[in-house]
Amino acid sequence: MNELAQLWLPIVVAAVLVFIASSLIHMVFKWHNSDYRKLANEDDVQAVMRTGAPARGMYTIPHCTDMKAMQDEAMQKKLNDGPVVFMTVMRNGPPRMGAALGLWYLLNLAIAAIAGAVALHAFGLSIEPARAACAVGSISFLAYGGGGVQAGIWMGKPWGSVAKDLLDALIYGAVSALAFWWLWPTG
Repeated sequence: MNELAQLWLPIVVAAVLVFIASSLIHMVFKWHNSDYRKLANEDDVQAVMRTGAPARGMYTIPHCTDMKAMQDEAMQKKLNDGPVVFMTVMRNGPPRMGAALGLWYLLNLAIAAIAGAVALHAFGLSIEPARAACAVGSISFLAYGGGGVQAGIWMGKPWGSVAKDLLDALIYGAVSALAFWWLWPTG
């Protein structure tokens, strides 16, 4: 544990660099803006949904509880007629960006700490910084990129959007690796 404490600086710097990279990606370059589309009848859909007053959570349309029910003729018709939807309902009101950004930073810290701990456990502090950075970058890439691929496989997220998620993950892994390469404790 004492050795992990020696990695506090690269952990914090990696988390900050990922936070900055993410901010640039989403607020300056905005390459994810095209991932989201507007329904032609958005107001009508929102009004219908408001009458049902769905609670916060994840929903599917059509809803099916198990694979056996999926074979039912009526369910097959709903699926074939479409649309098939995976949807998340959030709380009403503007997004709480402060809370989301705080949680995002905590996730960045957790990923950097875990990646650093794995590199430390695998190689010890005496490894050259470049090898530690390679391990941290690889682990960080997997941590940041894995969710997008899962969403592409299971939730129907468009593969173009998944590719952008993987580019983000590559950038986050690279800046994490650079932080650890630069700040890995030596001697």
